Amino acid sequence: MSVAKVLEITASSTVGTDDAVKQGIAKAAETVHGITGAWVKDTQVVIENNAITEWRVNLKITFVLE
Repeated sequence: MSVAKVLEITASSTVGTDDAVKQGIAKAAETVHGITGAWVKDTQVVIENNAITEWRVNLKITFVLE
Protein backbone atom coordinates (compact mmCIF):
# COMPACT_ATOMS: atom_id res chain seq x y z
CA MET A 1 0.00 0.00 0.00
CA SER A 2 1.22 3.50 -0.72
CA VAL A 3 0.07 6.86 0.55
CA ALA A 4 0.50 10.08 -1.42
CA LYS A 5 0.47 13.68 -0.31
CA VAL A 6 -0.20 16.88 -2.29
CA LEU A 7 1.89 20.01 -1.85
CA GLU A 8 0.77 23.34 -3.31
CA ILE A 9 3.42 25.82 -4.45
CA THR A 10 3.70 28.95 -6.60
CA ALA A 11 6.59 29.36 -9.05
CA SER A 12 7.51 32.16 -11.42
CA SER A 13 9.67 32.79 -14.48
CA THR A 14 10.53 35.66 -16.79
CA VAL A 15 10.76 33.17 -19.69
CA GLY A 16 7.30 31.53 -19.73
CA THR A 17 4.87 29.16 -18.05
CA ASP A 18 6.75 25.99 -19.06
CA ASP A 19 9.88 27.36 -17.44
CA ALA A 20 7.96 28.32 -14.30
CA VAL A 21 6.61 24.75 -14.02
CA LYS A 22 10.08 23.25 -14.52
CA GLN A 23 11.63 25.58 -11.95
CA GLY A 24 8.87 24.90 -9.42
CA ILE A 25 9.23 21.14 -9.71
CA ALA A 26 13.04 21.33 -9.59
CA LYS A 27 12.94 23.46 -6.44
CA ALA A 28 10.40 21.18 -4.75
CA ALA A 29 12.53 18.14 -5.66
CA GLU A 30 15.41 19.57 -3.61
CA THR A 31 13.55 18.71 -0.39
CA VAL A 32 10.64 16.46 -1.43
CA HIS A 33 11.38 12.92 -2.62
CA GLY A 34 9.12 10.59 -4.58
CA ILE A 35 7.37 13.21 -6.76
CA THR A 36 5.02 11.37 -9.10
CA GLY A 37 3.10 14.17 -10.79
CA ALA A 38 2.06 17.80 -10.88
CA TRP A 39 -1.10 19.66 -11.79
CA VAL A 40 -1.02 23.26 -13.02
CA LYS A 41 -3.93 24.65 -11.04
CA ASP A 42 -3.69 28.21 -12.24
CA THR A 43 -1.58 30.63 -14.27
CA GLN A 44 -1.07 34.37 -13.92
CA VAL A 45 1.01 37.05 -15.58
CA VAL A 46 2.57 40.27 -14.33
CA ILE A 47 2.21 43.17 -16.76
CA GLU A 48 4.34 46.30 -16.75
CA ASN A 49 4.16 48.99 -19.45
CA ASN A 50 1.68 46.86 -21.45
CA ALA A 51 4.10 43.92 -21.64
CA ILE A 52 4.25 40.61 -19.78
CA THR A 53 7.26 40.65 -17.48
CA GLU A 54 6.65 37.50 -15.42
CA TRP A 55 4.64 34.29 -15.64
CA ARG A 56 3.41 32.58 -12.46
CA VAL A 57 1.95 29.12 -11.96
CA ASN A 58 0.24 27.57 -8.98
CA LEU A 59 1.16 23.89 -8.86
CA LYS A 60 -0.18 20.93 -6.92
CA ILE A 61 2.67 18.45 -6.63
CA THR A 62 1.94 14.83 -5.71
CA PHE A 63 4.51 12.67 -3.95
CA VAL A 64 4.48 9.25 -2.32
CA LEU A 65 5.24 9.08 1.39
CA GLU A 66 8.05 6.74 2.40
